[in-house]
Amino acid sequence: METSTFTGKTLRIVQRDTRAWRMQVWISFGLALLVCGVGLAWLPGADLDRAFMVMGYVFCLSTAFALSKFVRDNADQPSDTPLWSLVVWGGFGLAMALTGWGLFRMDINPTWKAYLVVSWLYLISAAFTLAKTLRDAYEADRIERDAE
Repeated sequence: METSTFTGKTLRIVQRDTRAWRMQVWISFGLALLVCGVGLAWLPGADLDRAFMVMGYVFCLSTAFALSKFVRDNADQPSDTPLWSLVVWGGFGLAMALTGWGLFRMDINPTWKAYLVVSWLYLISAAFTLAKTLRDAYEADRIERDAE
């Protein structure tokens, strides 16, 4: 947001993402979910490995959204306790480490492993981008409401 003073009035300019960007972000996130889902649905090997990986992907996804919110909430000034910071960062680190360990130890073809790693990292990246886009839209709406 930019502000400037013109003839005694404060002008606020609210920058919004374009419709094309928002559509790209949602399509990318949906595609990431699809490629992860396909990879996990047809994952060769034991059912326990498949269940572990599904849980790992869900754990990583939820902690990515939590971390995005935490970082954004504390961008201007710290508003959370140091222990909550440890929980959020630790949860994300643990989710990524355990999922990576699960992928590494699975007894499957290296091509499958590569597919799962790339789709997993794509999902996490798309989740961070989606979280930022949603938060930007929320903040722009809030600024416009407050200005009225």
